[in-house]
Amino acid sequence: FNTVLNAMCNTAMQCTVNGSCHGPTPVCNRSADGDALQLPTFSTAAKVRVIITFTLCAVSAVCNLVVLWAASNGGKRKSHVRILIMNLTVADLLVTFIVMPVDAVWNITVQWQAGDVACRLLMFMKLVAMYSCAFVTVVISLDRQSAILNPLGISEAKRKSKIMLTVAWTMSVILSLPQIFIFHNVTITVPENFTQCTTHGSFVQHWQETLYNMFTFVCLFLLPLVIMIFCYTRIFVEISSRMARSNLVSRDVHLRRSHNNIPKARMRTLKMSIVIVTSFIICWTPYYLLGLWYWLFPDKMEEMVSHSLTHMLFIFGLFNACLDPITYGLFTIHLHQGLKRCCRRSNTRTELENNTCLIHMSGLSSRRQTASGGHNIDKEEGNDKNRMKSGSRPIIPVSKI
Repeated sequence: FNTVLNAMCNTAMQCTVNGSCHGPTPVCNRSADGDALQLPTFSTAAKVRVIITFTLCAVSAVCNLVVLWAASNGGKRKSHVRILIMNLTVADLLVTFIVMPVDAVWNITVQWQAGDVACRLLMFMKLVAMYSCAFVTVVISLDRQSAILNPLGISEAKRKSKIMLTVAWTMSVILSLPQIFIFHNVTITVPENFTQCTTHGSFVQHWQETLYNMFTFVCLFLLPLVIMIFCYTRIFVEISSRMARSNLVSRDVHLRRSHNNIPKARMRTLKMSIVIVTSFIICWTPYYLLGLWYWLFPDKMEEMVSHSLTHMLFIFGLFNACLDPITYGLFTIHLHQGLKRCCRRSNTRTELENNTCLIHMSGLSSRRQTASGGHNIDKEEGNDKNRMKSGSRPIIPVSKI
């Protein structure tokens, strides 16, 4: 993963010497005739990658922030499912605000210009973001499996989900710690000063780096994928077996109602499982297979795969961060209800403001009428006094009568 993310799929790490580059090191091989190194440049493919990456970053930020807002404002008591969704959204936001901007800016600057401390810290945070997305997705799969296979254990679901989330985030941090030690700044002076954040020199032999990359590949992609498929397969088998048993029981009304509820739950769970597994597989499988190919046969891959394809596959993997809030938001937390609730609150606030304005205007109108009425009464009383002084008989107005 580190080789692919920071070398093969990052323009800054793709040093090309007569169309070939071996390994993720910033020090590329010299050409056969001893010519100077050809340093990487901000190519057209990299420019397209930067534009698409920033676009995905904006879309992912909006979608995940909306889901996070809807989940956090869903009521005073948050269900454990909403807590799971909030954790997944936070993991996707780490990808959105760390992986995507760092990748885009690194492609623009070509070389690393943020210093050695930022090199180690950002490579650590990037892997934490990737691990957390995969592990929280596994936690959601395990939680759904427990809810279907053991529906009576709903009282323990919240406690179990908190424990699994704690383990997921802790393992994400622990498995990412080696990044701090193996990544560092490397600078060359020929043909010019060029600095890169890389793992060059951290492994004594090449097989050690390959072993580390394979371990990361298994923990980050293969193991989560196997667990997800296993969980949702068990869910499907369990629901199918329940439907088969329901067809053999008597035609009691209560049993018929239970029987009618199974297909609905089955379809909802089946749709969710298909979307989850399919989005995870489609988005990341091509990228990781290309990385696996690079780790095992780097020479052949460099000859057969263009850099533009590696750009496309990495961007396609990042697209999963945009799909997660859509998938889990539609199937799990009823995003439409949150938006409707927000609209109702805003409408209620507007109605209250309008009513307050009407009451205020009515008060002003009544005070004006009272003031004008008092003025007329004073005026009439003055006229009465004048009539009495003149000896004439006062006329009683109708309003007084």
